[in-house]
Amino acid sequence: MTRKHKLRVIQVGLIIVGLLIVYYTYYKENNLNRTFIPSQKQKEIKEKIANQSTGDIFTNIEYAGIDVSGNRYVLKSAEAINDPNNKELVNLTSVVAFFYFKDNSILKIKSDKGLYNNSTLDMNFYYNIEAIYEDTKLYAQLAEFSNTNNNLIISDDVKVNSDKGIIFADKLTFDIKDKTLDIESEDSKKVNANINIK
Repeated sequence: MTRKHKLRVIQVGLIIVGLLIVYYTYYKENNLNRTFIPSQKQKEIKEKIANQSTGDIFTNIEYAGIDVSGNRYVLKSAEAINDPNNKELVNLTSVVAFFYFKDNSILKIKSDKGLYNNSTLDMNFYYNIEAIYEDTKLYAQLAEFSNTNNNLIISDDVKVNSDKGIIFADKLTFDIKDKTLDIESEDSKKVNANINIK
């Protein structure tokens, strides 16, 4: 091999090494930066940023207070977002509420979503509601606690399960002060109940 030929091989080798360095420095490094955060995570981050513009976001919040009848309550949520148009309203996610009555009984309500009015102390519970009061379990899709009217209205796929039996109804109204339950059915339908009389 001649000296000229050796110089050509060295030059070509240096050009290839240079191109490889440029390739790995710029192209691969840019690709690594792009794939450092997975696309699903990038989407979640963008959604959270979009939600932040709608109101203040708080996590693991707890509200406590006393209703008009003097009963204590505690409302917990995994996430709360203030309504930017009405600062009294707070949208809730993964909600759990406890109502502690004067006779030492407790009503527990869980739901996927909720709405709390921090001025009137009214609470709405939405989706997959599960309520427990003494030995009775209740399931529904909508529950509305009115502090002013001192009642809890439960509707949409209502099912009550207790040791006395099972009741399916369209709407239940629980008077918190008098501890009475009014069972309603819409459009002249009958209330479906299976009650143990023993």
